[in-house]
Amino acid sequence: MGGDGHPPPPSPLARLLNAPFLRFALIGVLGAGVDIAALYAALYALGLGLYVGRVFSFAAAVTFTFFANRAFTFRHASRMPLLRQWALFASSQLLGLGANYAVYAALVTWWDLARGIPAIAVIAGSLTGLVFNYSAASRLVFRRPRA
Repeated sequence: MGGDGHPPPPSPLARLLNAPFLRFALIGVLGAGVDIAALYAALYALGLGLYVGRVFSFAAAVTFTFFANRAFTFRHASRMPLLRQWALFASSQLLGLGANYAVYAALVTWWDLARGIPAIAVIAGSLTGLVFNYSAASRLVFRRPRA
């Protein structure tokens, strides 16, 4: 408590870490790791190609980021039934997926380095889709309940 009986204001770092977009972005970084791991599993364990394997890996990443965002970023909006909210989240991410996948496909198609190391293309695509995905998640899926 401060001298006036009120708690001290949060530090700039605490305010930054509490910002929903930053939490969403941090979970997105972890989701990109899931995406990359699932892509490599799809390529080398399942024998899927670069394009179909990315559909598989995107589904794994969307599922991971849904649960992480539901628990960490948007705790206030967990009242909707789980399966219904997951379906809404997955479908709301389609615009971001379009941007994400377009960048990924362009890079693995036309850039030899990205074709050899597809993680580069996954990261570039993920960054592209971040703004679309946050907007959809915060406005459609995890809205604050009305008072």
